[in-house]
Amino acid sequence: MSIRHLAALAVGAALAFSAPAHAMDEGTAAALDKVLAGDHRSEANKARDQWRRPKETLSFFGLTQGQTVVELSPGAGWYTEVLAPLMRDKGTYIAAGPDKDSERGAKAVARFKERLATRPDLYDKVVLTEFGPNDLEVAPKGTADLVLTFRNVHNWMAADWAPQAFKAMYDALKPGGTLGVVEHRAGTDQPQDPKAKSGYVRQDYVIKLAQDAGFKLVATSEINANPRDTKDHPEGVWTLPPSFALKDKDREKYAAIGESDRMTLRFVKPTAPAKK
Repeated sequence: MSIRHLAALAVGAALAFSAPAHAMDEGTAAALDKVLAGDHRSEANKARDQWRRPKETLSFFGLTQGQTVVELSPGAGWYTEVLAPLMRDKGTYIAAGPDKDSERGAKAVARFKERLATRPDLYDKVVLTEFGPNDLEVAPKGTADLVLTFRNVHNWMAADWAPQAFKAMYDALKPGGTLGVVEHRAGTDQPQDPKAKSGYVRQDYVIKLAQDAGFKLVATSEINANPRDTKDHPEGVWTLPPSFALKDKDREKYAAIGESDRMTLRFVKPTAPAKK
């Protein structure tokens, strides 16, 4: 389904506060529990729930069936297998990206479509749009209730288009809509590498990127925190599971740490433009 078809159918970081997850409505919560336990999810993916905490995270972001939800750069589709079945008959799930301008992007899109084709009973209503530095309309402007990005900001920084990515998210959302961000969290003892070569990004840096695009920070959460992550690994965040970039070297050590320490941030697109 194309964008055309779809169209037809806290001022600063000082205002941030740590907040518990919202209470998800009973219908959405029950449906999500069923999806998370579904046989379409591999045991390996289910095992990662302890680190990614999908129910708590989606609840914190205010996800409700019936919404139009956009996930940016869904990668191999870990969250797709959660969001697509959940929103299939009650709402719309848009998987945005990558664009097909490059051979790599075209191959990624082909793999993603192949995965969707394996379970048409779950994935037949997924809306695919492109997302990249030359294709920033992830949904018709002002139509999304919720835009989500999971561990993508460092990639946009590495490719020098993080500000454009945040602007695309802002444009896609309705006034009052929510942006949910999960990202590998750097410490505050070092300045931010603008290329984020380690895969880690300072939380204040992400907040500024969002605020520069027009968003207001309304809440932060420690849902996806991991205090065991020292963030000084030889191959950056990819040293940790699930990547294990060092292969079998010190594998038990990094397995014991677990997945990365992550910020979880909720922003809102203001209902009226900020006064200048």
